[in-house]
Amino acid sequence: MAKEKSKAEKKQKLQWHPAFAAALEMELLENKDDLEFEREHNLNRKPLLIDCLVIKKKKNTVIRNEIGKLFRKYNIIEYKSARDSLSIDDVAKTQGYAHLYKAYGESINAVKFDEVSVTLIRESKPVGLFKYFEENRYIVSNPYKGIYYIKSGLKFPTQIIIGKELAHENHEWFNLLSDKVTKQEMARAIEYSRNVRSKNERELIDAIFEVSALSNKNVVEELKMGDEDMCQALMEIMKPEIEEVVNTAILQERSEAERKIRETTEHAIKVAVKSLRRFNTSDLNIKMTLMEDYNLSEEEALSYLK
Repeated sequence: MAKEKSKAEKKQKLQWHPAFAAALEMELLENKDDLEFEREHNLNRKPLLIDCLVIKKKKNTVIRNEIGKLFRKYNIIEYKSARDSLSIDDVAKTQGYAHLYKAYGESINAVKFDEVSVTLIRESKPVGLFKYFEENRYIVSNPYKGIYYIKSGLKFPTQIIIGKELAHENHEWFNLLSDKVTKQEMARAIEYSRNVRSKNERELIDAIFEVSALSNKNVVEELKMGDEDMCQALMEIMKPEIEEVVNTAILQERSEAERKIRETTEHAIKVAVKSLRRFNTSDLNIKMTLMEDYNLSEEEALSYLK
């Protein structure tokens, strides 16, 4: 039971990261041609990965969204879901990722220290972490609503973004990752999605909604009870999730049917072996009969003669 729970928690955690990456890409959509997103980054030929998002920015690009104002050429992004903690050790870990990213450039000093930034994003403000900053005299500024720059004590320019504090009207995609999305906010996002024609943008929105719909089931149910067009739009957005449920059910039914057939066949073979032995048939002949009549391998046939 504990193992099944662990798998479910792991799957749920994995769902948040694609949704976050999609939300960030939607937030920075105005600069889509100036940015390159890497969902995971191989540091070298060894099996060594950094477990966060890397965004590469073209030289002299000005990011319009305030989330990207701190960005340098290479940007290490770490996302923490509502269930994850964010402590000074997590800050140290992402600084470590940045150091590794710099160290494993294609040549010596290919990635310069001043070309790397670090961003940590969390739904709510980590009180313990900001208390640590205060007690240890870190310089922290708050240039934009929900965005904090750590201006001392760290090697790389670092910002901490607090989802709850962001101006929702300017960051609707991040807001959808919350479990407290309002009916109006969800409806606006759905209405926007209905006019999207780009395949890439559609896939990003679907990834966001997959998590948002699961985290805000009551809001989704309310919208389903509304007008028919809204309901249809919701069904289209949730199509991948619905298909996954259907496919899982089909696989379970198929597995159950196969199990029953296997059990019936095994029972029939055992009955056949008993009958043949009753007529003093040799094990060699029984083995040959099983292999021929039931298409068994020699090893499988012998297992019924034990």
